[in-house]
Amino acid sequence: MSPIALNCFIQIAIGFAIAGAVASAYQAFVNRPPSFALLQQGPTPEGFAAVPLLVFTAPFVIMRNTLRSGAPEPHRFQFVMIATVLAGFWSLMSGTFIVLTLQALGILAGA
Repeated sequence: MSPIALNCFIQIAIGFAIAGAVASAYQAFVNRPPSFALLQQGPTPEGFAAVPLLVFTAPFVIMRNTLRSGAPEPHRFQFVMIATVLAGFWSLMSGTFIVLTLQALGILAGA
């Protein structure tokens, strides 16, 4: 495995881990899971606070919604694959942001 591929894999894992941790912390404080419905509150302080929350929890929310949809028929392969690719790409971007932020703060050694 090339170093670039390994780096991307680690960033995806960090993105999913951060998404799960932030979603679990939100659920522990508010007693309900985060969802994209938080954005429908309009221009209120809660609506604006939901944006950074959902930026980091989106991979978790996308996969949870995909796997827990109450459809009686099995999921179509294409739908699950698109949702997984979308959540993976979003996780890669948030993981990259976390890694670059830690490098800029001097907490993580840069390559």
